[in-house]
Amino acid sequence: MSKLFLLRHLKSQWNLENKFTGWTDVPLCKEGIDSAKDISRGLEGFEIDKIFTSPLIRNKETVFLILKSLNIKDLPIVFDKALDERNYGELTGLNKNETIKKYGVEKVHLWRRSYNIAPPGGESLEDVCDRAVPFFKKYVEKDLKDGKNVLLVASHNSLRAIVKYIENISDHDIINLELPFGALVKYDFNSKNYTKFA
Repeated sequence: MSKLFLLRHLKSQWNLENKFTGWTDVPLCKEGIDSAKDISRGLEGFEIDKIFTSPLIRNKETVFLILKSLNIKDLPIVFDKALDERNYGELTGLNKNETIKKYGVEKVHLWRRSYNIAPPGGESLEDVCDRAVPFFKKYVEKDLKDGKNVLLVASHNSLRAIVKYIENISDHDIINLELPFGALVKYDFNSKNYTKFA
């Protein structure tokens, strides 16, 4: 039985500043960097055969910090934009609290967490699913079916898209799924079935 580990990147500078980041390439903040050792403990004792991640710097930095903490070298790493965060369009770079004051809590929450409502000029979660899930099924599931243990490091909404697919979460209920910075979700994979474990 192979294992899948989904890891949200560590806290970035714009996360610290409470800004909508999206496709903007922002590095990790000191707090995020300092948390790598603690987060990596959740992977101790597991063999990892391959890593998939987004080319955004916050995801790449997270991968390299985790590997360094675990003293792992020479693992194959696949970088693909299909795993990038959602495009936040006109909200990119704006402070989240100020955006809530301008548009209201409910509207901003729908833009951030609903399935098919996109922020102005940006992507909905449905749009993210349309690129992340086919990539996941074609490449990550192939490796899982071949018996490999896979670590996938990505941003919040690309991971929400993948968890939605894995756990068959409805379009309505996905609004409730939150993954904090450095969240690690673990699954056993057997043929076509995923079972979450701690």
